[in-house]
Amino acid sequence: MASIFNAMNKQLIPMERFNRDSQVVFFTGAGISAESGISTFRDPDGHWSKHDPMKLASQTGFQENPVMVLNWYADRREAIQKAKPNAAHRTISNFQKLFSNSVVITQNVDGLHERAGNRSIYELHGNIHRHKCNSCGTMIELAKRKMRIINRCACGGGVRPDVVWFGESLPLGTINAAFEAVQRCDLMFSIGTSAQVYPAAQLPVEAQSQGAFVIEINPEPTPFSHLADISVRQEAGLIMPQLYEEFHAQLK
Repeated sequence: MASIFNAMNKQLIPMERFNRDSQVVFFTGAGISAESGISTFRDPDGHWSKHDPMKLASQTGFQENPVMVLNWYADRREAIQKAKPNAAHRTISNFQKLFSNSVVITQNVDGLHERAGNRSIYELHGNIHRHKCNSCGTMIELAKRKMRIINRCACGGGVRPDVVWFGESLPLGTINAAFEAVQRCDLMFSIGTSAQVYPAAQLPVEAQSQGAFVIEINPEPTPFSHLADISVRQEAGLIMPQLYEEFHAQLK
């Protein structure tokens, strides 16, 4: 069978291009976590709706009021811990059993991919559950009761969440590894990302330019939608299990 018919989008997936050794990338943004009840930054009631982001996610804000910043991140962390990975996260784990050469590249900091059992995860913007020294970058373990107070590294620097703030660059090793992965991939799923935040937004474009087949899954259109080989206007939790069944049936 040369291809299968995606009835929901009336588009063809060229199944003959893929096998169990294909290189696959799952690129995810805030939309996949929104399906677990974690509000996005662009929601009317999202993370920035009641606060100035520069006071909560910047070096200046941290220096001016570190306790406020630490409390805000602690509140977010506690809300995230109550959330659970959804069907899209879990289906990625199933896909990764089907495609052993696969990685997850995420813009999210919530750790839901790891909790869902996904592997080979590149966290472009860090992880809210980790902490590091704001001066030397040393990773630091903190007990829950210490996450809302000012802590100091052995070098004297303040301890902060290990997330990328405004004005900071993405971790060089992580973003380089992400681009290397997409440059050699055969298939990419771009899931729940607005395709507006660079350099991450360049990843699906780069994958496609290197010959990969790119499937976008997002309820709303994005700047990448007209470029995607297939663009699905549904929630990932609904469409990913269906796509997995289609691939699994063809690649037995």
